[in-house]
Amino acid sequence: MEQYRTRPAPHPQRPPAQRRGPRPTGVPAQGGGAPRPAPARRMPRPRLTGLGGGLFACTSMVLVAGICWLLFGSSLFVYGLLFPPVAAATALWVRPADLITAPIGVPIAFAAGVWPISGGSGGFGGQLMGLVSALSLHAGWLYAGTLVAALIALVRKAVLIGRRRVPRRVA
Repeated sequence: MEQYRTRPAPHPQRPPAQRRGPRPTGVPAQGGGAPRPAPARRMPRPRLTGLGGGLFACTSMVLVAGICWLLFGSSLFVYGLLFPPVAAATALWVRPADLITAPIGVPIAFAAGVWPISGGSGGFGGQLMGLVSALSLHAGWLYAGTLVAALIALVRKAVLIGRRRVPRRVA
């Protein structure tokens, strides 16, 4: 009985490169032709794992809380205003395999960052009550940032699924 291949055939060997050593920018690879322009510098596209995205969001929100504490007197409004951009950056920088973690990690980051500026006093119980009060009074910012992260993750996933589909030919 004949067995069929499950993997595609390997690519044929490519001939070794004609040039030796680095070539200055703008010089064509082979004798003639127009020179190629220098490659444009682009911003790096970080690809964070799910854990890395959560750590990025938590670290960013703790830094935002520190800035709010130093410059704005622990303003929870400013803290909430800066939360959706951090949530968007987290959702944009998470790698495609871990897209589901972005909308899960950003609310945790909001809670981790709001704790130092929540204004509780009087021991652990007072700190906990301040945290719960801050989370309940500023839930709109929490929902807005989570919604931003969820929408970005959803759109990115839809684009990935759209790229995978191959158009079928009608015979």
